[in-house]
This record gives sequence, C-alpha cells and structure tokens, in this order.
Amino acid sequence: MNETELKALISEAALAAEVSEAEALRPELAGLRIFDAPIFAAAAADDPMFLRLRDEASVGAHHLMPADWTRSARFVLSVFFPFTRRVRAANAAVDPLPAAEWLHGRIEGQKHINAVSVTAAEALRRAGFSAVAPSADARFRSQGFTSNWSERHVAFVCGLGTFGLSKGLITQKGIAGRFSSIVTDMALSPTRRGYTELYEYCIFCGRCAKRCPADAIDPETGKAHVPCSAFVEETRTLYAPRYGCGKCQVDVPCEGGIPAKGARQ
Repeated sequence: MNETELKALISEAALAAEVSEAEALRPELAGLRIFDAPIFAAAAADDPMFLRLRDEASVGAHHLMPADWTRSARFVLSVFFPFTRRVRAANAAVDPLPAAEWLHGRIEGQKHINAVSVTAAEALRRAGFSAVAPSADARFRSQGFTSNWSERHVAFVCGLGTFGLSKGLITQKGIAGRFSSIVTDMALSPTRRGYTELYEYCIFCGRCAKRCPADAIDPETGKAHVPCSAFVEETRTLYAPRYGCGKCQVDVPCEGGIPAKGARQ
C-alpha cells in the first residue's frame, strides 16, 4: 500500500457513507449520503508544532504526541470529511434546533468515520506498516472540553486549515464536516502549511455568532464552551441517542470554503 492507495480507500468509503433505513429519523432520509469527497494533509510525526499542542493555551499537557500512539510513528495523515450540501442546507433552516440530516451527519457520520479510520489502519498493518487511528483507539480520552488527541488541532498542524470564531477549523472545503487522522510509519508527503496564524482564514464577520442559538459566540472573544455544551445536552434530551447543533457552521461565509477577505456580512 502507498499514499495514493490509502487516500483512495478512505475516499471511496467516505462517499459510500449513507443513512440506513433502520437508522433514518424519517423514511425519506434512508440512503442520505453524508459526506462529499474528503481532503487530506500530512505532517511529520516529529513536527515541533505537535509539541505546542501541549501548551495550556492550546490543548494542554494531556495531549498525546504521535509517538505515544505508535512508537515507530513517522507521519500523521489528517482527513476532513465535508458534509454534503443536503446535510448543510437542512441545518441552515431558521429553526434553532438541529435538522435531522445534521443529527445523522453528527452521529451516523462519526460512526462511519471511525469505521473508515479503523479499516484504513488495519489495511496499513496488513501491508506491514504500523498504524493507529487515535480517535477510534481505546486509549482515546476526553478531558473537559478537550481530549488527548484533538482532531482539529492535529488538522491545523498538518496543514488542513485554521480556526474560526466558532472554534471550528476552516478548510478549503469549509468548516462544516468532521475530522479524523491516522498515525503511521508509512512514508507520506508532508503538506506545506499555507498559513502561519491560528485564525488566518477567519474574516471575523460575526455571522457564526448571530447563528448560534445558545448565544455562545462573542464576535470579539469567540466561543464559550459552557453554554454551547449546555445547548447540545438539551438536544440530547430531545433526540437521544443523537445530539448536535452545528448552526454556526452553516449559512456562514466559511461553510463550504475559505471565505474571501471582503466577504463580511
């Protein structure tokens, strides 16, 4: 297996991710395609930017390094799975509650991503490489509002994009989607980071703040985790076992791409 084959395996599986008839919240949602084609970026496992994730101003001392997942780590492949237009458009409705399509993207979509990541790691191991998908690994832990492997921060290090006021990551395919990664000793082509600042792609238009039903985003200081989390927990009581929101990721200039600097709303 080589890098091209690995990306093809992940892309094919991502495009095949659909809502099953048994899972569908409404009959017409059976067969809903969740993701568009993913995009990729890679960084060397010893990139010093990974160490910076242990700073308290970033993630924290509990954030693991690539070599903590597999000792022979040489590279990290980060993947962004953008939601389809149908998923995004449904959630852009005026209703402050999340659309059924978005709930499927958040929950069933994540299940698909975990399965794809595990399958890809297994394929690498069968080919003789060391490989771990951290977010699908038994050692993965959440800690407060962070985790010991932040997919968004890892994506930033790998070159996929920069943060926005909502704390989501803005990529070439926008902010509306999910992330995953694989740590491996297979040789990959490092991605040149096309930015130097954390919020370089954000135009600070404040649209995400206006869209937030929990009033959790301040146009000046960004997102406050506590009210955001409280609102998401409210959706869990309504839609358990599903939950989510994502209103700040749709009907915003960064929804489907990097916004032009003059695109303030």
